[in-house]
Amino acid sequence: MEGQKIVFFDGYCNLCSGAVQFIIKHDKHQQFHFASLQGTAAAQMLPAHLTISQGVDSIVFLENGKFYTKGTAALRIAKYLKFPINLSYVFMLVPAFIRNVVYDWIARNRYKWFGKKEVCWLPSPELSSRFLP
Repeated sequence: MEGQKIVFFDGYCNLCSGAVQFIIKHDKHQQFHFASLQGTAAAQMLPAHLTISQGVDSIVFLENGKFYTKGTAALRIAKYLKFPINLSYVFMLVPAFIRNVVYDWIARNRYKWFGKKEVCWLPSPELSSRFLP
């Protein structure tokens, strides 16, 4: 998976599943792959400190062998999306501790605001090749 961009997401979260669908829609080069944090790929690929068992329940982005979380992950993903979404990467200038305050507030409330699925969202057959188990 060297060089691939992989988005690990909470498969039960409606907001997260919606974000994945948003990324797919705006990924002009189809460069992203996706894996649920609850899945086999996440268990095998993520370092122990980034797993659900260690409390990581939001987004993790693997890019060029490096893992990013929270606001940094979201902005690094946005950098590769279509214009004008990619312009949001400018928010990387905001210190991470400030970005993550906003990210953590949304993450804490995401189930309350957007709901939670009983089962992970499944991609359509034409998108399944971009999803890891």
